[in-house]
Amino acid sequence: MAISRWNIRRAAILATGFISGVLSENLLVTSGFSNCETGSEINVQKVNIAYDNDDKTVTFDVAGTSSKQQNVTATLSVTAYGQNVYQSSFNPCNETTYIQALCPVPDGSFGATGTQAIPEQYANSIPAIAFQIPDIAAQATLQLKSLDDGTDVGCIQSQVTNGKTADVAAVSYVAAGIAGAALLVGGAGAIGSALSGGAGAAGGAGGAGTVSPSFVEIFGVFQGFAMNGMMSAELPQVYRSFTKNFAFSTGIIPWTQMQESIDNFRGMTGGNLTNDSVEFLQNATLVYSDGSTSSGNGSVLKRAVDHAVYLAARDVDTAANATATDGDVVTSTEATIRTAVSGIQGYVEELSVPQANTFMTVLLIVAIVIAVIVVGILLIKVILEAWALFGSFPESLRGFRKHYWGSIARAIVSLILVLYSIWVLYCVFQFTHGDSWAAQTLAAVTLAIFTAILIFFSWKIWSIAQKLKNTEGDTSALYEDKKHWVKYSLFYESYKKDYWWIFVPVIVYMFAKGCVLAATDGNAMAQTIGTFVVEALMLGLLVWSRPFERKSSNVVNICIQTVRVLSVVCIFIFVDEFGITQTTQTVAGVVLIAVQSALAGILGILIAWNAIVALCKQNPHRKRRKEMEKMQRDMDTLTPLDARNSLLLDRIKTNESRITISYANNAADMKKQPSSRRDSSPERYIGVAIEPSDAYSPLDAPYTTRPLTPSMPMGANHSRENLISNTHSGYRAPGGY
Repeated sequence: MAISRWNIRRAAILATGFISGVLSENLLVTSGFSNCETGSEINVQKVNIAYDNDDKTVTFDVAGTSSKQQNVTATLSVTAYGQNVYQSSFNPCNETTYIQALCPVPDGSFGATGTQAIPEQYANSIPAIAFQIPDIAAQATLQLKSLDDGTDVGCIQSQVTNGKTADVAAVSYVAAGIAGAALLVGGAGAIGSALSGGAGAAGGAGGAGTVSPSFVEIFGVFQGFAMNGMMSAELPQVYRSFTKNFAFSTGIIPWTQMQESIDNFRGMTGGNLTNDSVEFLQNATLVYSDGSTSSGNGSVLKRAVDHAVYLAARDVDTAANATATDGDVVTSTEATIRTAVSGIQGYVEELSVPQANTFMTVLLIVAIVIAVIVVGILLIKVILEAWALFGSFPESLRGFRKHYWGSIARAIVSLILVLYSIWVLYCVFQFTHGDSWAAQTLAAVTLAIFTAILIFFSWKIWSIAQKLKNTEGDTSALYEDKKHWVKYSLFYESYKKDYWWIFVPVIVYMFAKGCVLAATDGNAMAQTIGTFVVEALMLGLLVWSRPFERKSSNVVNICIQTVRVLSVVCIFIFVDEFGITQTTQTVAGVVLIAVQSALAGILGILIAWNAIVALCKQNPHRKRRKEMEKMQRDMDTLTPLDARNSLLLDRIKTNESRITISYANNAADMKKQPSSRRDSSPERYIGVAIEPSDAYSPLDAPYTTRPLTPSMPMGANHSRENLISNTHSGYRAPGGY
């Protein structure tokens, strides 16, 4: 029965460690170490120490070398969040703390393994929160002194973890799933429009950005989380780990083979690989400003968790009269290279990307994405061509088949809009921290191309808007003219007609955000102030204008921007100049994680709701444009004897129970026409206005008694011009008809 109970416990430990990456036990484990004194008589080469709070025992595995045989005393101190939370001294030769391998320390190599019970008074001094908070900022120092004269003969330092971390792969998968769902919802809206017959293929993507949260908004939120983690302030370790979950949205994806190729490229183009390569990172320990450490290969915590699982399993095996082989032991070796990092460098190198490789990594990832987009669209084109050979496909796909190059261009421009802020960030960072002339050149060229594309479209849309204002008095044709809508709507489709220009300050905001973050890297105060100003100005613009067509979009985007501003306010707490304690900073980091996680969760729920709504509703701008196109087709074939002139037109009764037809939108539109002849352009829409009128109309009679026969003489001029002129001149037909 006892064996069964322990086996169940071991299975639970292993399953929890596998599924969630954390341990459910009350364990504190060392992860990595370094000798804190050079030239000491005792040099430690291996340290594995785990404290089990349930059993109040310490299990250790220590090995090293000594220059002579001697008796020592050991002092163990543990600091957490800048405060000394535990300290104890012991003599390995005492009966209660006897360690045979260290009594005395032999000349040459030595090793010691075993388990020591911790007295109750010392065990109770460890705060319970140390076993619950993920990514605990704690450090253990073991100092050895000679028993004869009290001189220091050895010292080691090691990071302490409880096995819990906010850097969980599942979070990245969920975030990527939310972004993918937002992208699919946009496609669902286009499919819904096609199924309802209300959207043409040429405008198939027009409504993707009008339902909030859209893919662009979701991806921007995740990029904001990651960019917060790149700031140079003294971020708590728990928050740094949380922001790593969203690194994929900024193009930072750990890929060792790619990094080795980039290193070779840099080496051939003037780069210095001595202290800035993936090989260097694999052997280095990153040291942050708060004293916490991390491995450049991202495996320190994993090794600690694996070791804690091993220790738990070994205890189980001992209790079950079983033993573990030496090959099962997970060891911690000394970090021979320690490098101080912060800001963007600390963020990317913790993900196994050398700082000088950052831009090239993102460039290759984006190139792969663009290739996938182009190949995917061309594949769809090939499928449609094959379909056309053997049968007919829906009318809604004919536009895509004809204008597939336009779809490729639109997709690439949309990708530029999504990535522009981080692209500016990485290019400026490459200019200030890069060492390869080829990478510098690529950064300059790509940034110039991306910026030029956005400037061109901004200028083009602005020119069209000014021309429309001069000729028509407003810019409605940007939304109503199909030619303009298909080409440029991805920039302004989400906004009201009066606020089509909002996309320009949004582009400026993205440029300023990336530029400020990269240019002030290393200066926490200036960086935080600059970022706060940029985010606050954007929030003020959204609150003042409320530019989105849908009220829900205004609410969602203002909430997103508010969280961004509050996030920067919290980061002020992490700025070292304010001297705020690590405990307060950690609490602020946990609050920041809660707020940003809540925002991501709410956006995910809204996407699920919008998935249903998108199948039922159309883009409001496109819907109005389609209605006007239908009205135009009806009016183009209208004749005095056409039944639609009297029976099939939608009618609304007025107070006088009669209907009039206006052949222009309003009086102002009539004045703008150079002649009575209507423009033949298909983009000039003629509205049907319902209003009381004293002018003649064949529908002027009461609705219930209006004759069904024509009310003009049979020999009269039936031309459209004569009909319109007679209508406005008050012509009355002779009686008897």
